[in-house]
Amino acid sequence: MADYIISGIQQLGIGVEDFKTAWKYYIGTFNMDVKILEDDTIAELMLPYTGNKPQKRHAAIAINMQGGSGFEIWQYSERKPKKPDFDIQFGDLGICVAKMKSRNVKQTYHEFSKNPGIKILGGLSKYIDGTDTFYMEDPFSNVFQIVHDETIFRDEHRSSGGPVGGIVGVTDIERSLPVYQEILGYDKVIADVKGNFDDITGLNSGNQKFRRVLLTHSNPRKGSFSRLFGQSTIELVQALERAPRKIYEGRFWGDPGFIQICFDVRNMNALKEKCESMGFNFTVDSSVKGDFDMGEASGQFTYIEDVDGTLIEFVETHKIPMIKKLGIYLNLRKYNPEKPLSDWMLKALRFGRVKAENI
Repeated sequence: MADYIISGIQQLGIGVEDFKTAWKYYIGTFNMDVKILEDDTIAELMLPYTGNKPQKRHAAIAINMQGGSGFEIWQYSERKPKKPDFDIQFGDLGICVAKMKSRNVKQTYHEFSKNPGIKILGGLSKYIDGTDTFYMEDPFSNVFQIVHDETIFRDEHRSSGGPVGGIVGVTDIERSLPVYQEILGYDKVIADVKGNFDDITGLNSGNQKFRRVLLTHSNPRKGSFSRLFGQSTIELVQALERAPRKIYEGRFWGDPGFIQICFDVRNMNALKEKCESMGFNFTVDSSVKGDFDMGEASGQFTYIEDVDGTLIEFVETHKIPMIKKLGIYLNLRKYNPEKPLSDWMLKALRFGRVKAENI
């Protein structure tokens, strides 16, 4: 059997309390203004994470055409989203920080510093890889790290682009590494450091000691959307001075916060074999009901948990809209799974651009 392909991080799931308010903010701040799909139906297959019953939700996936992955903005429609009942600390278990790309971090810092809707946490500093970085918090208590990445998919004359990874709190880095290195392909260690760090002093518990391991993939990603998604990094963080708490302790998938990292894949069957061989069975698999259909896109999705229960999603996309107004859709099963789609095809996604006032 052919091996599976991971094209990159497809999207970062963000649970919100107010879908419209959140998406407008992410358009205004991060230019996540190209809609890939939007759906307002029932999540029937996520029962292990939604109280063992289907839940109605409103969700959309949006991207920034300068490159990176997308946001899946997600809100319960008939259930009041539950916020955490404790202040999330750096290194708590789960996705505690989202990474956003910038070709000029200093410029982005100055732009964001002038925006009253953006709360800067700390200041401009050096990241553990030696590049410029800073952190910010949105109005919904989610923390974002701006990281250096000069690659641009479509130049729209902005300093920043879309998501390019995340910081994941774990109890034991050595136990966590196999999932991220062997299954997800983050086989290259950029940094592995212990101690106190200047860049995180503005974050909750950021003055404590941590072990931080920054990972990336040594080989370029392959597949249909690999040029759009680009390179990504995952930082694993282990608190050394306290016992971390689970970010989603006592809450459902989809409640406010970073709910999952989703990877775009081809050959889900081979991926399933790999995951099972390492003891990480799929906890959700949409193939039990055939292709999932989110109104404007279809395919197969699955989930695994890392050793601390952080949700990792895989999506094998079969159909997406290219120019919805003209009824033009892309059937990905017709294309070589190893080759990236032509740039002109991916750049046609910009015709799905939406304005914040029209959300």
